[in-house]
Amino acid sequence: MIWRSLIEGPWIVFVAYWAVSALKTRRTVSQESIVSRYGILFLEIAGFVLLFSDAVGIGVLGRHIFPQTYALAVAGVALTWIGIAIALWARSHLGQYWSARVTLKEDHKLIRTGPYAYFRHPIYSGIDLAAIGGALAIDRWRCVAGVGLIVLGYWIKARKEESMLSGQFGETFKEHCQHTGFLIPKF
Repeated sequence: MIWRSLIEGPWIVFVAYWAVSALKTRRTVSQESIVSRYGILFLEIAGFVLLFSDAVGIGVLGRHIFPQTYALAVAGVALTWIGIAIALWARSHLGQYWSARVTLKEDHKLIRTGPYAYFRHPIYSGIDLAAIGGALAIDRWRCVAGVGLIVLGYWIKARKEESMLSGQFGETFKEHCQHTGFLIPKF
């Protein structure tokens, strides 16, 4: 299926960029617990398995949601590419302060440039949007379940980050929250 390769392509670019850029981060000084990290990671992995693995398309999970149309597939591919672009843009603005875990880095700074001027968790928002796009293009009920788990995982992770950033930056972070959206941009 051509749509499949058009939505997998940006994810491959995303993973490659993440792997290379992960080598250039600052030393971690504080991080979430292992139990917290692996609980969230479990939700995210389960979500992506549901989204991309045809093997879990048993019964109702394998059925189409909408009548298949070219327009729906194109919209799904476009959302996937836009979501990945937002996540990559955000990752480039985080630079050395990025981590796969909820952490504070050495001499941590509150990033307020690029997409962070509009929302506080644009990487998660971009990934969520790309997952929604993939679900539209693949068009199976298993994808809806997968997107639900992915969004839940990143929502939990974002809440944990908010708590850590609030503790680190206090009033500065509260002021930042007034001008930015949580997972949806505020203009």
